[in-house]
Amino acid sequence: MPFGCVTLGDKKDYNQPSEVTDRYDLGQVIKTEEFCEIFRAKEKTTGKLYTCKKFLKRDGRKVRKAAKNEIIILKMVKHPNILQLVDVYITRKEYFIFLELATGREVFDWILDQGYYSERDTSNVIRQVLEAVAYLHSLKIVHRNLKLENLVYYNRLKNSKIVISDFHLAKLENGLIKEPCGTPEYLAPEVVGRQRYGRPVDCWAIGVIMYILLSGNPPFYEEADEDDYENHDKNLFRKILAGDYEFDPPYWDDISQAAKELVTRLMEVEQDQRITAEEAISHEWISGNAASDKNIKDGVCAQIEKNFARAKWKVGGGALCLSFPSQPSPFPHHRAASLGEGGGGGGGGGGGGLPAPVTLPAPAGIPGGGPDAPVRGPGAGEPPCPTAPRLSPRRKPCE
Repeated sequence: MPFGCVTLGDKKDYNQPSEVTDRYDLGQVIKTEEFCEIFRAKEKTTGKLYTCKKFLKRDGRKVRKAAKNEIIILKMVKHPNILQLVDVYITRKEYFIFLELATGREVFDWILDQGYYSERDTSNVIRQVLEAVAYLHSLKIVHRNLKLENLVYYNRLKNSKIVISDFHLAKLENGLIKEPCGTPEYLAPEVVGRQRYGRPVDCWAIGVIMYILLSGNPPFYEEADEDDYENHDKNLFRKILAGDYEFDPPYWDDISQAAKELVTRLMEVEQDQRITAEEAISHEWISGNAASDKNIKDGVCAQIEKNFARAKWKVGGGALCLSFPSQPSPFPHHRAASLGEGGGGGGGGGGGGLPAPVTLPAPAGIPGGGPDAPVRGPGAGEPPCPTAPRLSPRRKPCE
């Protein structure tokens, strides 16, 4: 299918809005994300359904940058576990990005619906994510926002594949990256510590995902009053910097040593010692027979429902309903974060109902906090800032 307008440079070769509506019927908004609105679209000539992401240019520089970035990255990639770009239209006021439509469920929903769920099921999910990420890394692309919400089953068939979505924060790794961004609970220590970083941040996030899928618990979690983001993030970030997580009983009692060892290697604090996606694919828990087939559904589901119920369910109109269209993060305080950057780029709340892009300054007391904090490279022989404590020694795997 030919692309509409994909010129992103100085040439102002805009599409007309009628070019979009002549080709596609756009339904109602089904989801609102940080930078865009998402529609279900039907191609008029074929009747095929697609996902349409609409970015409003008037919502600010960051929104325009996110749209351009997602287009550039998606034009580079073609992999069975990545939602593929179908069409692009750029008008004077909007960016329209048309993608394959994934009709399957999110991973959490799939687990809750299973009669039997084991490590092997988790291994199958993680293998597909690793294969997609290894492909991205071979192109020197860092996703930077891997999380459970961005993993979905392609369709509702029994053996459906997993696909990764949402590439607006993805970045080409031309040298190490210094701009910290992502979702707080999935941030790697080098991002929190304001070091330069690269592809290893995606492997850390996969470790967090794997930890949750095997236990139903997040590895780093800080209880805080509702909306007390500052204290929540300050304590959360300290735990991430120290690699302060455990394989707590009884949730990990039935999990194999091989699974724990892979989580430990993915969530290695030192980024230059962290296992790569390609190496992880060859790990015995992924490519061998080390993943247990014991049913762990009851324990995992109980923790999922306990830890994530507040985010999964919401009260609307006096009735309790499961929300798919605009589902919040599984974590009670989840939101995309851009650490220590400026404001939302202007106009975020108006025009089309888009929320303002969320920025999250590093809280006081966090190493490297503040927008003017220096960025130091790994291996510099010093903590992230002169007053920051050094990271505590890593415990032995599975200890």
